[in-house]
Amino acid sequence: MLLGTCAMAVGLTVAAPSAGAQKLEQGVRSEHVLQLQEQLSDLGYFDAGMTGYYGSITKSAVREFQQAQGLSADGVAGPATLNRLNKKAKAEGETLRQLAKLIHGEARGESFEGQVAVGAVVLNRVHSDAFPSSISKVIFQKGQFTAVDDGQFNTKPTATSYKAARKALNGVDPTNGALYYYNPKIATSLWSKSRPTLLTIGQHDFTR
Repeated sequence: MLLGTCAMAVGLTVAAPSAGAQKLEQGVRSEHVLQLQEQLSDLGYFDAGMTGYYGSITKSAVREFQQAQGLSADGVAGPATLNRLNKKAKAEGETLRQLAKLIHGEARGESFEGQVAVGAVVLNRVHSDAFPSSISKVIFQKGQFTAVDDGQFNTKPTATSYKAARKALNGVDPTNGALYYYNPKIATSLWSKSRPTLLTIGQHDFTR
């Protein structure tokens, strides 16, 4: 085992941002922001990594879309912007699927809290300068998750895995900022074991 165990596949429908969000703006972190980024990317307005965080790059992309559509270009994705966006691009939810697959592969035998914690580690890495700045790149970074390496990532995730992924995307972090986790009963990496443990949830020790 490297730093965890990965895996999952999926086939659930993902709601568009307007279904659960009336306004998205800079500073917001949520599953709806992730969907917004994917839609803007599909339309050619957003070329950065998918993070689920509404930062300055997302704001600029929204403003560019608004200008092209003749909307008030304030960089805030309100009802009018979200409705127009939903008419232009379907929210496929590929990045959410990837996160749910990872959670399923790494923690399907853990409690719901333990599954959210694995998702939170991915999001913490996205916002850390020590790791890639997108969810997909963090998940597929070479040598980081066993399930990606051994094929478990290709197993089908459950509704619970999706729920845990959404919780993590919406800012829930049971680990208080952990960047790593491992199962001390089966881990062989001395480096992993040398990290100070922040807390233990189920079979996983979470560390920085």
